[in-house]
Amino acid sequence: MKKLLLASAISSLFALPAAAIAQSTPAAAATPEHTFTGNATLASDYRFRGISQTYLQPAVQAGFDYAHSSGFYLGTWASSVSGNLYTNGSGLEWDMYGGYKGTISGDLGFDVGLLNYWYPAAHFNNAQKTKPNNLELYGALTYKWFTAKYNHTLSDFFGTNSDTYGGACQDGRTGNAGDCFALRPGNSKGSGYLDLSANFEVADKLTLGLHAGHQTVKNYGKLDYNDYKVGLTKDVNGWQWGAAVIGTDAKKGWYTISEAGSPANYKVLSKTTLVLSLGKTF
Repeated sequence: MKKLLLASAISSLFALPAAAIAQSTPAAAATPEHTFTGNATLASDYRFRGISQTYLQPAVQAGFDYAHSSGFYLGTWASSVSGNLYTNGSGLEWDMYGGYKGTISGDLGFDVGLLNYWYPAAHFNNAQKTKPNNLELYGALTYKWFTAKYNHTLSDFFGTNSDTYGGACQDGRTGNAGDCFALRPGNSKGSGYLDLSANFEVADKLTLGLHAGHQTVKNYGKLDYNDYKVGLTKDVNGWQWGAAVIGTDAKKGWYTISEAGSPANYKVLSKTTLVLSLGKTF
């Protein structure tokens, strides 16, 4: 913040001709009509709402955003994912989104938009070859350092329906094998995710990030869970170094996956972990 002028300096300023004051005061920088930004990140694990998407392995991620001065924006973001999350998985998640954000009053703002998750060529191992693609409508309110956001699924929740989860049971190696879904539970349209987050600058270019979330899957309540994140991000010469503890209370038996080609080897995708990351915005 600019320092306050000393009283004597203020007095001198008022003594100057108006023209001189105008000439010595730089014009405020105009807000650009179009803004383009890019980002790239290397992370030790890709956690989506607390669940690993990379079989607890590292991920490479990148995105590009366009924003108009009116508040409208468009963007795309992609990440490597585990190819064995879905049969014939492409190993890629490609997101596309667009929306509008603005100010309600003072420090209170809003953001509404549409987000599509696309997994090229990926499908479940069923007769219908159900695709895991997902479409969500979202809305958020922000106040200074706090954000409350809700995502509402317009499609089946990442392919969750009777053809993919009907009759499915927890993995007996990590959960209750007798806990199963009915044969035809229905679709999962209308699932929702509540995201509460806060970010504070606790030291010079050091930010503390806090997050709590709640995922509900319509007609598939056994998959519901809460997740959390506590992390620190440090800006060093334009590079963002991050470390975060991420965990969930999801039932392990529903989030256990076997290694491709080696069914005896498995991992719990919902377990608590430390995620390290290095990112750059340009």
